[in-house]
Amino acid sequence: MKIQTIGVMSPGDMGQAIALQLKNHGFNVCTALAARSERSKTLAREAGLTDVGTVAALTERCEVILSVMNPGAALSFADEVAQALKVTKRSPLIVDCNAIAPVTMQAIADRITEAGGRCADGGIIGPPPRGTAKTTLYVSGPEAKSLEQLANPHIAIAVLSERIGDASAIKMCYAAMTKGTQALMLELLVAARRLGVDAALEAQIKASRSDVYTWAVGALPAMPAKAYRWVPEMLEIAKTFEGAGMTPKILQGAADMYTFIAGTALGKETPENRDKSRSGLDVVRLVADEPRK
Repeated sequence: MKIQTIGVMSPGDMGQAIALQLKNHGFNVCTALAARSERSKTLAREAGLTDVGTVAALTERCEVILSVMNPGAALSFADEVAQALKVTKRSPLIVDCNAIAPVTMQAIADRITEAGGRCADGGIIGPPPRGTAKTTLYVSGPEAKSLEQLANPHIAIAVLSERIGDASAIKMCYAAMTKGTQALMLELLVAARRLGVDAALEAQIKASRSDVYTWAVGALPAMPAKAYRWVPEMLEIAKTFEGAGMTPKILQGAADMYTFIAGTALGKETPENRDKSRSGLDVVRLVADEPRK
């Protein structure tokens, strides 16, 4: 399959960055904005994406459609695509790139294939590929190898296997380390501040694990604006671990923490309008001043 036209749903922070890199490297990139938010429409315009209106029109226009969205919306979008495929009788390759459990990915693949479509599993690891930032799209499934055509200096394509679920599995395990750890670090730093021992704790962590402290505090400024998306992601990781015979409770707790953050004033910001001068310790202070759970 030669890929020329790619659909990206939806052009949020990550989706817009990926779409722009694909466009910059010669692909025609489309999206469907009929039912999207004003923020998505603005980001799509800024990236110069072609708006085809509906998901049905997207399935008619594209060889590949990348689903890059809030993981809580992945199943409903798959249902929308499946309905469109039944009407258009087209068969683009649908690549779910969302942070979902392998069992959720399999459910999506079943819905797409039952509608006559084709499906691949994807997992994005890394930041939105803007400027010098690079990201990796892990892919798996019978047609995953064809997605190597999307590789460019900002987006690496890593083909794992022909099994649906493998790309989602590596994303879940990796995100447990990064976003799960961020939830724990923010919680303990907020707790220390509320308990009045934050200065002593900061000195101790810097003395024993300065690398961990620097990484955690450095990641905090950008996190609150994404917290609402990370709630379903943590629940998908919990589902993944439970399916592997492990406890889901650690990541359910992380989901709890991100639910709290999403409800704060910081959590109401977007990646575009957050205060870029705010430090990680500012985030700790502001969260600590929120009403207690």
